[in-house]
Amino acid sequence: MFPIIQTLKKYLSKLIPARFNKSVSIIPVVRLKGVISTSGSPLNPGLSLAGVAELLEKAFSDKRAPAVAIAVNSPGGSAVQSRLISKRIRDLAEENKKQVFVFTEDAAASGGYMIAVAGDEIIADPSSIVGSIGVISAGFGFVEAIKKIGVERRVYTAGSNKSTLDPFKPAKKVDIDRIKELQLEIHQVFIDLVKERRGDKLADNPDLFTGQFWAGAQAKELGLVDHIGDMRSFLRERFGEKTQLRLISPQRNLFGRRQLTGVDTLLGKADVSALSSQLVDGTISAIDERALWNRLGL
Repeated sequence: MFPIIQTLKKYLSKLIPARFNKSVSIIPVVRLKGVISTSGSPLNPGLSLAGVAELLEKAFSDKRAPAVAIAVNSPGGSAVQSRLISKRIRDLAEENKKQVFVFTEDAAASGGYMIAVAGDEIIADPSSIVGSIGVISAGFGFVEAIKKIGVERRVYTAGSNKSTLDPFKPAKKVDIDRIKELQLEIHQVFIDLVKERRGDKLADNPDLFTGQFWAGAQAKELGLVDHIGDMRSFLRERFGEKTQLRLISPQRNLFGRRQLTGVDTLLGKADVSALSSQLVDGTISAIDERALWNRLGL
């Protein structure tokens, strides 16, 4: 009878949902992908705190989960949104007493790495691009272009610094110096956060905070990440072979359908002019995003 009982128990255990099976560890997974920005469009939304706050809350609210896994795949973007997302992850981890494991994909660079340091441990793919601890500002100058087409630029301001770095005027040294001063302040915030989170793990390397970036294995040698591996294998090794990953998805409506996006709404109303505007914004955002990925050779 004993073998029959064992077989029956094994069969019945397969019918029990994992969330009710105490021998199975379920790890919520949040994916953070794309350029970090609040200026995206419905066609190309940016990664921001407002956009991910609900997903993070949902992941950390699972009382049975021993940890939360976060997949980061970002070339960077807004320093403010990067720090806010990173801080929210740490706040939720401390409030809910959960470990945080961050897994880097194609890239966790610049603002993407600022988010990654919220993890108690960072696990990188061997080919992940990691680092780029620096600050960058970029733009275009059209001074000669408007001369050629005969356009006269007229700007009226109240305040001598209101037209700083106007792309239609020659760059002034005082404006450039001011921007560089701001960059240094923001860069120091980034450096302090990395040192606070990574502490003695960091190697004594002069290039660490220069904006340089590295592949996964070298990033590990520099102390920027803790392990080389992938999410499924790492978590099963840490929590057992029965460990299951549960992807946290955006909220669905009462009928089980995903919430409508801005594009869905525009298409539904057949608002051609509004849709055209969104297409233009989306195209510009896509170009900006492509430039950030290209900077990393991706």
